[in-house]
Amino acid sequence: MSRLTIRHKTEYRYAHPVAFGEHRIMLRPRDGHDLRVLSGDLAIEPPPMSLRWIHDVFGNSVAIATFDERSDRLTVISTATVEHNPAEEFALTPDDPAYFYPFLYDEDEFADLVQYITPHYSDPQGELSAWARNFLDAEAPTPTYRILSGMTHGIREAFTYRKRLEQGTQHPLDTLQTGSGTCRDYALFMIEALRRLGIAARFVSGYLFVPSEESPGHLGGGSTHAWVQVYLPSAGWIEFDPTNGIVGSRDLIRVAVARDPHQAIPLHGTYLGPADAFIGMQVGIRVVPAEQAVEA
Repeated sequence: MSRLTIRHKTEYRYAHPVAFGEHRIMLRPRDGHDLRVLSGDLAIEPPPMSLRWIHDVFGNSVAIATFDERSDRLTVISTATVEHNPAEEFALTPDDPAYFYPFLYDEDEFADLVQYITPHYSDPQGELSAWARNFLDAEAPTPTYRILSGMTHGIREAFTYRKRLEQGTQHPLDTLQTGSGTCRDYALFMIEALRRLGIAARFVSGYLFVPSEESPGHLGGGSTHAWVQVYLPSAGWIEFDPTNGIVGSRDLIRVAVARDPHQAIPLHGTYLGPADAFIGMQVGIRVVPAEQAVEA
């Protein structure tokens, strides 16, 4: 068990004072038996006219800020200290209903999982389906863990991580055809591949904690991160990070879960003014042991 402090600062700069529309802020870690929020603070400058908190359709904490004054910059600083108790890497036994693939979901659970099982992106030539089937044994059944671990490590080893200037998450076929993408692209690609096998999967947005003895090639530290949760009968939602090859919640600090990446954007809002007024955005993130927390 460890205590970590996350400080996430975002600053938008403009050529002259502009008015701000509504901003939705999804930065508060998501409480659970393996992650407990000990303290949290959200500082916004200029101060919003109103700030209210809601739980969205997935139960994520969302702050909604509205403004009544103009400024040439907008700064949002979220600071949270959490107690992180990652579960041990899961292991299925032959007695578990999902030990082998294919498996069946309980009828009651299936009704709630159907949106996480149904593919949401086109695959007209069946390329995603063919890629997913590569992880099945020639003769059924296949151990389910082998499929999930194989995909997680297969993406990390075969694809090239790259940052993109374009906003949003690219289509899974673009990730497959270019063999590259961001952590959000990787997560969506793996989710859609799993859904084509009838396995429930959803998107997770959060942070990656990289200890000081960071291993070479460990990606995602110092920025927001994204990965996958897979639902298995009797095991529940299990984390898989195809960017770093992580199985389980080790080093992963969950903030939001969603059916699709566009539903888990950390900070989203608008300003009222000419397009050329926007100069740029700067983001700074620190995830450190609580006793080492300092101003970024």
